[in-house]
Amino acid sequence: MYQYDQYDQTIVDERVAQYADQVRRRLSGELSEEEFRPLRLQNGLYMQRHAYMHRIAIPYGNLRSDQLRMLATIAREHDRGYGHFSTRSNIQYNWIQLEDTPEILRKLASVQMHGIQTSGNCIRNITADQFAGVAPDEIVDPRPWAEILRQWSTFHPEFAWLPRKFKIAVSGTKEDRAAVQIHDLGVYLKKNAAGEVVASILAGGGLGRTPIIGAIIKQDLPWQHLLTYCEAVLRVYNRYGRRDNLYKARIKILVKALSPEKFAQQVEEEWQHLKDGPSTLTEAEVARVEQYFAPPVYEKLPDTDASFEKHLLESRPFARWVERNVRPHRVSGYASVTISLKPRDIAPGDATDTQMEAVADWADQYSLGEIRVSHEQNLILANVKKRDLYALWEQAKAQGFATPNIGLLTDIIACPGGDFCSLANAKSIPIAQAIQERFDNADFVHDLGDLSLNISGCMNSCGHHHVGNIGVLGVDKDGSEWYQVSLGGEQGTGVDGAKLGRVIGPSFSAEEMPDVVSKVIDTFVEHRIDGERFIDTYNRIGIAPFKERVYASRQPAHA
Repeated sequence: MYQYDQYDQTIVDERVAQYADQVRRRLSGELSEEEFRPLRLQNGLYMQRHAYMHRIAIPYGNLRSDQLRMLATIAREHDRGYGHFSTRSNIQYNWIQLEDTPEILRKLASVQMHGIQTSGNCIRNITADQFAGVAPDEIVDPRPWAEILRQWSTFHPEFAWLPRKFKIAVSGTKEDRAAVQIHDLGVYLKKNAAGEVVASILAGGGLGRTPIIGAIIKQDLPWQHLLTYCEAVLRVYNRYGRRDNLYKARIKILVKALSPEKFAQQVEEEWQHLKDGPSTLTEAEVARVEQYFAPPVYEKLPDTDASFEKHLLESRPFARWVERNVRPHRVSGYASVTISLKPRDIAPGDATDTQMEAVADWADQYSLGEIRVSHEQNLILANVKKRDLYALWEQAKAQGFATPNIGLLTDIIACPGGDFCSLANAKSIPIAQAIQERFDNADFVHDLGDLSLNISGCMNSCGHHHVGNIGVLGVDKDGSEWYQVSLGGEQGTGVDGAKLGRVIGPSFSAEEMPDVVSKVIDTFVEHRIDGERFIDTYNRIGIAPFKERVYASRQPAHA
């Protein structure tokens, strides 16, 4: 993992000192809330329904064990004993007191963390594959390139006040686990026939009020030009992106208005002023960053382990957990483990201080001191020996962290919704919990196979509902909470393939939602052939059978 040098640490420490003085002036009345608002947002502090929410950056979802322990300490000492891992691979604290925030940032700085650029119209936290560096299907490790982009974009003066927030995702695998196509700017890394790293660049992706799948605007970009080309994209957006309408300010609206081809042409013209300039990457610069992501020293182990195989045969619950939560590793004798943050009756993505400390201990004991955060709101131990999997599983069970549901119906992605967020139209967490309670038969859920269910509390789509196989959107109608359901969304598997779901019809009350999802699942089971996935059945039979079943005995009062 990347380690701060003296310049990084100095910058973060100075920002903490500046912010502490800003808070002092706000508390004394020297600064009004209007004056203080842009200052706190620059450090990830939002005002939500009931209290301040503090968002902390986790670059490309990578954490050291000492960093996770500090996040647990902050949850215990400054919040209500838990944190929420978001779909941006960040952590959020929902019950923060303003006067505590300078001390929170000081504690974060002591372990090389901060809240910089987790808010505002700037380049946000850059995300990547949670299995980077260990995935068997990896072509290029995206982490060094994400770190290069992070260093380039942090405090970049030209892009500190963009028309709207700007999100970048980087992937270097055959399977897209970073949801690259729904980002403002996506980077797919691969190698050309000569074995050189090149990138496909996508622009204009995003969900929200106007969901759009990103378009490829550049193929086979040589690695040396990654920064200059991304800079050209941002310059075009900064110049022509709309600032007169909040709902039309994202880059996706600009790309759509111009057309991807015309936008790419403008970027190419801008790039000619930057290409081969000072931001051109060199082998020395890439090597400087890559050294922090060198593979660890692995033990030489056989691919199979006798004790592991024995436990698989003797324990059905362990075997089920291995099937859903354990993935192959590129090194013989190792595996990657996803710790589900989706047990029943817990808000998706939440972890207590005790649980975070336990995961940090497991990381030290079993996974070389490292933790990953996925945009699906789960935690990952990337380097676990197969012979240690049973011991890890037993410890995870004791913490309520051994739910074998990764990729299944109850592995729900959800934003905090109306329980916390002041932008939300409806609650997300109670809906997720009601669905989890309805589908509490683990065997039945397992037999359904891969199926994504995503919930957003408003059109900002922080729960990525547009790309869920089943998507749920909270809407406000006449002052009450209703829920719109869509079907057929997909995150995609490569440089293309992501799909947006289709709304099935009029919205539903919160009380109806478990029954609605049950009817959708019943329709799937009835039409399923040969164990196919939900999305395959949907693509084969279309939306009509689902819609007919859901609305068969209902006369909705709301459109």
